[in-house]
Formats: sequence, structure tokens, C-alpha cells
Amino acid sequence: MLDAADPGLGGVLVQGPRGTAKSTAARALAELLGAAPFVTLPLSASLEQLAGTLDLAAALGGHALQFAPGLMARAHGGVLYVDEVNLLPDGLVDVLLDAAASGVNVVERDGISQARAARFVLVGTMNPEEGELRPQLLDRFGLSVVLSNIVEPAQRRAVVRARLAFDADPATFRARHAEAQADLQHRLAEARLRLADAAALPVSDAVHTLVGALCIAAQVDGLRADLVMLRAARALAALEGAADVTAAQVHRVAELVLAHRRGPEAQSGQAGADQRPQEAPGNATGSQADASPAAGAGTSDAADWGALPPTPVGMDRVKPLRPLLAALPARAAPKKA
Repeated sequence: MLDAADPGLGGVLVQGPRGTAKSTAARALAELLGAAPFVTLPLSASLEQLAGTLDLAAALGGHALQFAPGLMARAHGGVLYVDEVNLLPDGLVDVLLDAAASGVNVVERDGISQARAARFVLVGTMNPEEGELRPQLLDRFGLSVVLSNIVEPAQRRAVVRARLAFDADPATFRARHAEAQADLQHRLAEARLRLADAAALPVSDAVHTLVGALCIAAQVDGLRADLVMLRAARALAALEGAADVTAAQVHRVAELVLAHRRGPEAQSGQAGADQRPQEAPGNATGSQADASPAAGAGTSDAADWGALPPTPVGMDRVKPLRPLLAALPARAAPKKA
């Protein structure tokens, strides 16, 4: 919803295992945009198919050089969905993310130069088990969502029943949720209008300071995270009908912005904070034990995950080398020519 309200965020990357409704969510988002196009980028697509190229049919027919729009131009005003984006060539991902952030697709090839509007909602999905994206490309995605398998029986039952009800009678299922769907469409349309007004939804100095502090603590590279976090908080304020951007909205969007940008040290620190049991304030003994390498050598906090304690291994006494060499037969001297 944030990315649909402000496509300039640069798209959303949805990571999760197979069968967690990643593509279903992308198609559902396209329906909220009304009659907007939903374009799928295949893994076998070329740069010409994505960005566009010379219209060979028109050129061979004797007419002037014409430009044949690509998939990004076809997705203008709608959703461009990329399944398994981590398996796309890096060059295609670069072009895709450039257009998603700028809203313009610039093509200069075959003697023509074209700049076409390509303002679309970019949704990329991937299964991390099949390969990762380079950090440079991860940073280009505005937001990131990490899904997991549903392990709660009641939730699984509700999802399966909803899917079976839709398969049995799609018209009745849609009618049942028509009011909620219409409300979401109205909220999205109003948010887009508010975001188009530069004077609406002001951002205070306190909010700017908070965003900077969160990004510094996450050890992100560059300033893209700051810009995206402010835009995402502003989009959330527009969706909620707020008068301005508040600190609460910043905190709600922070993890969507920082999850795929956090530095290695910040990631390990956050993981340790999530796994380490809370200690009573002023427990000097525990703090000293954690700081001591000898005391922490056998704990999971100080050692690498999966490390095993040292185990004594039996060894045979090695015989001296000189008697062994003396027992070997003498080497014949080489014959002279």
C-alpha cells in the first residue's frame, strides 16, 4: 500500500519461501489501482523487451524511425511484477530499479533517444534459498518484506478455507469483500492526491532527527535509507489521513526500510539482542562474564553458531626420521654418457 501510494519509493522486495502468496498479493494490489495494467517480467526477457527498442517493422516499411515501447512502458500506471528477481541478470535489475525510482524510462540505442513515462509500482519477489541479490541491488529497493511459513493451525485453516471459497464461487467471494475493497481503493486514491501536494504533510525537525538516528544506528551506507524512510512515513500519514508526519509513523515503517540495508555489525547486534535473555540492571557479574573471552568461550553469545568445544584426540608417537632414511636402499648413481 505504501508503494502504491508513492511509487517513487522504488518498489518493494518480498522475500519468503514457496507458497506464501507472494504473487497473489501483487495481483491483489493491482486490482486496488482500478483498471491499471499488471505486467509480469519473465526471467528470459532481454534488455530490449524490458526498456524498448527500434520498431523494425516500421523501419523496414520505409517509414521514419519509431520506438517500440517495452514492458516498463506497458506497466505505466499499474504494477510491474518480477518473480524470482534474484535470478535476473544484474544489468536488467539496474535498469528496472532506475525507472522505478525516477518514473522515467530513458532509452538511447539504434540511433534514437526516447524518454517515456514509466511510473509503475514495482513488486519483486524471491526465495532466499535460490540465491541472494547483491547488496548494491538490495539497497535500490525502497522497501523489503520478509514472509515466513504459517505455523499456527487456526491461521492455516482460515487461509485454506478462504482459498477454497474463492475457487468454488469467485463472484460471491468478491461480493462479500466488495465494501472493504472499495474502502481501500478510496483511501489509496485520497493518499495519492495528498502526496501530490508538496505543502501537505509537513515533516518536523524532530522527525528528521529521529530518521537520521535510526539510520545511523543501523549502519546503513549512504543516504538512500533516510530519504526512503521519510517518504514511506509520509505515505503512511497520507493513507491514515493524518495532518503531519509523526515519530510513531516513522517507527512503523523503519523496519521495512532498514531490514535489507542494515550493516553486518548492526545485524549481529540485533540478533544478539533478540536471542540474549534480559538481565537485571546493574548485574556486574554477568557483564564481566560476557566481556571475558575465557568465560564466554563455551557460550553461544561469544562463539560462532554451531561451534563445538575442543575435544582431546589420541596421537601415535612418530618415529625419528633419520633411522628410517638409513634403512632405505642406497640410490644408484646416474651413469655417465
